[in-house]
Amino acid sequence: MNSNKTKNILLSCGVILFITCVCLGVIVVSGVGVLAFWPLDFNPHGAAVLPGETVTLAPSESPEQPTPPSITQPAPTGDVDQLPDEVVEILLDIEAQVSELRGLTLEEDVPKIVMSPEALEDMVVNEFFAEYTDEDARQDVLILSLLGLLPADFDLKNFYNELYSEQISGFYDSETEEIYVVSGVTFGIQEKMTYAHEFVHVLQDQAFGLDEGLNYNEEACEVDSERCAAIQALVEGDASWTELLWFQTYATRNDYLDLLDSFEDFDSPVFDNAPPYIQLDILFPYEKGYSFVEYFYNQGGYPAVDAAYLDPPLSTEQILHPDRYPDDVPQTVVLPDMTDLLGEDWALYDQNVMGEWFIYLILGHAYDEAYQLDDGQASAAAEGWGGDAYAFYLQEDTDELIFILDIVWDTRLDADEFILAMASYANLRWDTAPQPIAGQPTWIGPDGSVVLMQDSDRTVWFIAPTASLAETLVEALQ
Repeated sequence: MNSNKTKNILLSCGVILFITCVCLGVIVVSGVGVLAFWPLDFNPHGAAVLPGETVTLAPSESPEQPTPPSITQPAPTGDVDQLPDEVVEILLDIEAQVSELRGLTLEEDVPKIVMSPEALEDMVVNEFFAEYTDEDARQDVLILSLLGLLPADFDLKNFYNELYSEQISGFYDSETEEIYVVSGVTFGIQEKMTYAHEFVHVLQDQAFGLDEGLNYNEEACEVDSERCAAIQALVEGDASWTELLWFQTYATRNDYLDLLDSFEDFDSPVFDNAPPYIQLDILFPYEKGYSFVEYFYNQGGYPAVDAAYLDPPLSTEQILHPDRYPDDVPQTVVLPDMTDLLGEDWALYDQNVMGEWFIYLILGHAYDEAYQLDDGQASAAAEGWGGDAYAFYLQEDTDELIFILDIVWDTRLDADEFILAMASYANLRWDTAPQPIAGQPTWIGPDGSVVLMQDSDRTVWFIAPTASLAETLVEALQ
């Protein structure tokens, strides 16, 4: 559920254009002077991971004024052409401007590659998803449909191929330390802003060490995807904030008009028709991360943002509620291993942390509108999360699944609120069981028995294919 088989990259999605225009619209209306992606093997947070360098700049240090960087280009290959001189000049200007705004100095040049949309599509199919098999996608759909987030017949692999091809406007590959910007026939303001965004990732990597400094890499994210979702939000929120600050500071009137034209012409049919949870989860690191960075920037500028890199956020709860960072530390919840109890036909498929954000998505943004809770109720029910652990067990011969989610809440009242909301969700989605299992609230659906349990500030929700397995789990989880 949480190993990311894509290439280790940080992506700029085309949907950032929507966030950009909304934020710029606020600036125009209010006259404000300062601006005030992904699941594979079912990672509930979809945190893109990437290796980095060690920390080279503490937030309390005042960086030297940046010197104009040089440019290093790779030899042209395939559809990648050598950059025109005028584009090189634009990129160098952006690098110097972003470096000065962000207060971080470029320590080492990185190659810059402008590629066509066709070349990107080929890369998506043949590199990003090279290790994501049809079987991986099929099992991910089994899990996501069990949680009500996808229909059972959803073609996830093809969807990802089309979505990534449509949405990626640029990315920083920290394994090869290259920046890619996707461009058509012109290099306009959208490409400039994408480059400003991606160059922030270069500065982050060189200053704070995204791999070693933040421990933001594939191995660590397999252990705790919730922590990696929070770090991704910090990294992307910082890049999005700085991108917009760069636009406000350096964009010309023609750039602004160009951006408005881009917004009017922007077309994203794959994203627009994506299941609700996918749309929101893609936006999470950019939108919620932007708000997180804004909160600290308004308190102390970039030094306050830099401090978060030295003590990274640990949960999506901290991102959603920045006033709770860093004091509200997630509690560790440990589920017992059920393998021996369930029998040899069952194997542990995945276990990790779900987090406040994904609990909210399950309750409020199911693929079927018939069992979506009101957004306010879903948000309130997920708030107060203290820590959790989930597990999926799979019987490969039958494709049957067992799902267990054990949550500790901040207070008993928070647990009560979740149970009430979860019961409302269950009433919309499943039929009430003729008899409760072991005295616990129970529903019956196509995937078996659905059981809710509560003990003070602890709740357990599980789904089992048979009533007898559900009774076994109640005894083991009490």
